[in-house]
Amino acid sequence: MRKYQNCLLDPEQSVVVIIDHQPQMYFGVESAGRQLIENNVLGLAKAAKVFKVPCILTTIEADTFSGKLFSKLQAVCPREVPIDRTCINGWEDERLRRAVADTGRTKILLAGLWTEACVAFPALCMKSEGFDVYAVTDACGGASKDAHRMAVTRMVQAGVVPVTWQQVMLEFQRDWNNKDTYDAVMAIVKEHGGAYGLGAEYVETMVTQ
Repeated sequence: MRKYQNCLLDPEQSVVVIIDHQPQMYFGVESAGRQLIENNVLGLAKAAKVFKVPCILTTIEADTFSGKLFSKLQAVCPREVPIDRTCINGWEDERLRRAVADTGRTKILLAGLWTEACVAFPALCMKSEGFDVYAVTDACGGASKDAHRMAVTRMVQAGVVPVTWQQVMLEFQRDWNNKDTYDAVMAIVKEHGGAYGLGAEYVETMVTQ
C-alpha cells in the first residue's frame, strides 16, 4: 500500500501535543459539551498510544490555579510528565520546543484548552517555523462557540489543518487489514466512538454470533 506521506497523516511522522486539559480550564469551556471534549481527547491519546505516536502533555499553572492534568488523560500516558508553564503560548517555553524537536517529527497535532489562546498561539508559531500543524478541533474547547470558531478560522487562514480525533485514528489505521492495530482501534471506537462505537458493538454481539 502506498504511503502518501505528503498528503495523509503518517504515525511515523506525527507527534501529538495535548495542552492544558485541566479542571480550571474546563470550567471556562462553553464551545461544546465538556464531557464530549474529554471523551475526544482520551480517544486521541489512546490512538496515539496504539500507533506509537509520541504524546507530549502540557499544563499551565497546575499548582497555583488550573489544577493537575485531567487524571484519566494522565492514566493513558502514565510515563509522560506534563510540562507546566506560565506562558500562555506554550511554544515560547523552551522545554516544549525541545520536547517536540527531540521526537524528530514534522507533523504536529494539537488538542487543548482554550482553542483561542493556548492552542491557536502555538499553532500559528509552529506553522510559521515550517511545521505541518493540525488542530484536532473536537478535542479542543473555547470560552464560547464564537471564540472556538474564530480561532479555528484564524488557524486555517494561516495554513493549519483542522481535523477530528476519529479522522486522525482512521488516517493512522488506513486499512482494516492492518491487523497489528485493528483490535486496539476497534476497542477505542467502542469506548469513545459514539454512534459508530455502538454500531461496532452491535456487529460484534449480534451479527458475528
